[in-house]
Amino acid sequence: MKTLRDIPIGSSAKVKKLHGEGAVKRRIMDMGITKGVEITVRKVAPLGDPIEITLRGYELSIRKADAAEIEVE
Repeated sequence: MKTLRDIPIGSSAKVKKLHGEGAVKRRIMDMGITKGVEITVRKVAPLGDPIEITLRGYELSIRKADAAEIEVE
C-alpha cells in the first residue's frame, strides 16, 4: 500500500482510499482530501513533519501521521 507519506517532493498522486476511524477520517475529508483528488507534494519540513501539499487549488499542511492514512496511486 502506497500512502501520501511515501510520495517524493514535487510528485503528484491521486487519492485511492482514506483509512482511519471516525473523527480522524472526518477531519481529513473536511480538509478536501477525498477519493479521486489529485495531490502534489510541495515541501517537507526540515524534521519531516509536517508535509505541505497542493490540492483543489490551495495549499495545505498535513501531519505525517495523517498522511499515512491516505492511500494513493
